[in-house]
Amino acid sequence: MFLSLLLATSFAVRSVLSCADHTGHQRGDLSPRSLVQKRANVSPTNPSYIHTDWAYDASYNWGAIRPEYATCQTGTQQSPIALSLANGLSRHHRPSFANYDRDVVGNWTNWGNGPAFNLEHPENDYTSLPQLRYDNQTAYLKGWHIHAPAEHTVDGDRSRAEMHLVHVNDEGHEVAVLAIRLDPGMSAAAAPSPFFQQLPALVPFPARDEDTSPVVPEVSVNVGLALDGVDRFAEFWTYRGSFTTPPCREGIRWFVARPVARTSVEQMRALLGACTFSARVEQRVWLQGVNDA
Repeated sequence: MFLSLLLATSFAVRSVLSCADHTGHQRGDLSPRSLVQKRANVSPTNPSYIHTDWAYDASYNWGAIRPEYATCQTGTQQSPIALSLANGLSRHHRPSFANYDRDVVGNWTNWGNGPAFNLEHPENDYTSLPQLRYDNQTAYLKGWHIHAPAEHTVDGDRSRAEMHLVHVNDEGHEVAVLAIRLDPGMSAAAAPSPFFQQLPALVPFPARDEDTSPVVPEVSVNVGLALDGVDRFAEFWTYRGSFTTPPCREGIRWFVARPVARTSVEQMRALLGACTFSARVEQRVWLQGVNDA
């Protein structure tokens, strides 16, 4: 179901617009003057917000675009960052999960650079959503989206994609992100990911003359299967960080799983076919407090 329509769709799209090739190229010219910078994208954390003034190819200079983006340049807890096994794994802020192992319903779309899923919930009430618990806090899964390539590296290795599960507090303010790196199995016979296997065909990224992608409503997903793919964050890094898109707001607790979730080769090709380059340049470690108590 996940792939039957997708490969035909994604390769048709790619005949016109190139996908991320993990070398910093997207849709041809990616200079700051390129057309991609004029294309509208949906913010992955706020689907109602459309940006037209920043692009990933110039993420090093986001802070100069407008005053509201100043934190992208001056922040002390910016994301993403480079991680290393030499630094050890976290023994603090251990996450636990509730209500993840059930089907949830939401809208399936593309945030302009990759697949995205936004959970349905009563207006201004997030407490019925799957729960992430840490440090005597409870956060609620608002949605998830894909970046390609991965935004976090580990010992210099960058996975082909990264999934961000965005969590909010009971007032709807984003407070935590679970990051899961994604790579295909190393053989053509690699087993498919049960999480991605349950999804319908991916929605392609918008064409240059379109502002947003279509939305497929009422899609049912068991998000717990994504946690299973990384041993439910039994091993992880954590730090105080930010959003990886302007305005780069800080105050986000990041959890990055040590295991890499695996997909089949066909699933990864499909994912990349629905993506454009969407990895912010890694930020210097400053006051993020990686794995601190």
